[in-house]
Amino acid sequence: MLAGSQCAACGAELSRFATEPVCPTCHASTPHRPQAGSAPTLAPALWMWSSSEASSALRSRDLATILRAYRRLNRLSQEQLAAVLGYDKTYVSMIETRRRTISDVGTRRHIAHTLGLPTHVLGVTDSDDADFAAMLQFGDSTIRLAEIARQSGRAVDAVNELWPLVARLEARAAEGHTERDTLVLLGHGRAALGVSLGTVLPEERLTAAARWTGKALLVAERLGDPAFLAHVLRMHGNELRKAEHHRAAVARLDRAIAVSPDRAGQGAAYALLARAAGEQGNPIQFDEAIGHYRDLLDSRHGRGMLFNPFTFREIHLRGLVATGRAADAARIMATDLADASPVAPQWHIIERVTAGQVLIAAGDRDAAEDALNAALVTAESHRLPHQIQRTIRAASGSGLIGVAEAGQSALIRLNERLSPAVES
Repeated sequence: MLAGSQCAACGAELSRFATEPVCPTCHASTPHRPQAGSAPTLAPALWMWSSSEASSALRSRDLATILRAYRRLNRLSQEQLAAVLGYDKTYVSMIETRRRTISDVGTRRHIAHTLGLPTHVLGVTDSDDADFAAMLQFGDSTIRLAEIARQSGRAVDAVNELWPLVARLEARAAEGHTERDTLVLLGHGRAALGVSLGTVLPEERLTAAARWTGKALLVAERLGDPAFLAHVLRMHGNELRKAEHHRAAVARLDRAIAVSPDRAGQGAAYALLARAAGEQGNPIQFDEAIGHYRDLLDSRHGRGMLFNPFTFREIHLRGLVATGRAADAARIMATDLADASPVAPQWHIIERVTAGQVLIAAGDRDAAEDALNAALVTAESHRLPHQIQRTIRAASGSGLIGVAEAGQSALIRLNERLSPAVES
């Protein structure tokens, strides 16, 4: 562990679980190095233990109950299970009816490994089980604090805390420790990591963020938690949209609306669907989505980062520009002044870039230049290359050469902060 150390590339404080001198954000942002922490694929047998019936059996810590649950889930006879374990049918029958108690560690470990069971549910513990139990206790807090950090404009800190936690959860799950609580934490960790990476990575590497949210969806599909499934569908759809997979994004967001158990979740999904439809150049779907978003917002069913008046206004303006109605956007921006503050620093940056685009369309180049320059300064300080790249495109397309050059210089400075990671 490198607790108390700083990243050799950017100077960020390293997580207590860091094993490298470079923080995960620098590692993920550097195209010259392979991506760290790629998650192994969980075997189908391991997913089986995430079902509610299996979870109940595992919590019992009773071998007879677990074996009977395994047979029901896999539709096996005692004779077939005996063949899997290398025992005879009578031996399995005696275990299931509790006429035979298995007390030796070797046999219990063999049964656990053969059936894809977490070994500790049968009383077989490894040397790091106690450490992992402690990690599970604070893992949820780590994820929640990382989300607070991201929403407060410190996405780099969020990535650097989440990466080592998720890596340990991935490794543990691949070894067979897939109780429901572990999978819930893994799913939340994957989703939070993907969203945080989607905030700090440049556009050419945003597919990495979508891969992580996609892995979160694999877990969410199996947990039977509609609220979490809807959340992951929203986040995965948004990361797919940012990676320019618009049709896939729209499909995920449509499904998120359908499965959301509450109005605030539906509103957030409509917000992201409006964004995706706008970028896809689909004015009909954009108008429908933004209309539903407005109706839900007016009904005052909660608030959130994606479900609030400031975000609505930015998404509405940007979608109008993207669907060829820049004049409408300019009129709305001139008459419908923002009546709320952004819920997060990055949303102020996003809004400034959008405002610059609208002002360009309205012919107010001076005001557009001011808005884009303000976005550049803040985006660089928060290490948001995607927003810098948005600013460069807006400036280049309208002949604001000075702003575009300032944006390119900001990107170079961000890349230079990563150069020690490439050389090490």
